[in-house]
Amino acid sequence: MHENPLDTPAPDTSLITLTHIIYALHAFAIITGIVGSATIVGSFLGSLPSILAVILNYAKRSETRGSWLESHFDWQIRTFWFALLWLLLAVVLAFTVIGLPLTIAILIGLTVWVVYRICRGWLALNDQRSIP
Repeated sequence: MHENPLDTPAPDTSLITLTHIIYALHAFAIITGIVGSATIVGSFLGSLPSILAVILNYAKRSETRGSWLESHFDWQIRTFWFALLWLLLAVVLAFTVIGLPLTIAILIGLTVWVVYRICRGWLALNDQRSIP
């Protein structure tokens, strides 16, 4: 991945706008988890805005190949799937009495991680930088 957008082909401005929309959909899901009855992680993984964002990632991913936006699409997709993986691990651990404290720790850490990744990615996009 390139750090300098000048080293890669300039992406279409509509793809930059779409990438902002995708981050906004994920951020909206996070905010819904904060102000609603769902958890942040639950809202991030299970809400329509976030699921729509991942579908858009996959639908438009090929159009970003070779540009600095490619790293953002990979970043967003990995964030979603790794969050789901960690959530499933936490659910499995929740079924054991010993694993319950670990489940809570995973869910807290996962919440912080998801918020961090969406914020970090969106800030890099705003600066027109790729994500390592």
